[in-house]
Amino acid sequence: MAVKIRLRRMGAKKAPFYRVVVADSRYPRDGRFIEEIGYFNPMTEPAEVKIDAEKAKKWISNGAQPTDTVKSLLKKENIL
Repeated sequence: MAVKIRLRRMGAKKAPFYRVVVADSRYPRDGRFIEEIGYFNPMTEPAEVKIDAEKAKKWISNGAQPTDTVKSLLKKENIL
């Protein structure tokens, strides 16, 4: 089971809002997930990011791979 930390799209059309979730890579983007660890709102200025650092570090230490976008958000939040 390959576990990924990735974005799950929420919100209305043309107004995206993302939740940062830990999910099996075989599930669809907006499908089933294991745990929600934060959110990302690109519509505000500046973009609002809130990620639970402890949960993110725990999942990464257990082998979860963040996607490129989530990796850049984690670096921006000084978690990685």
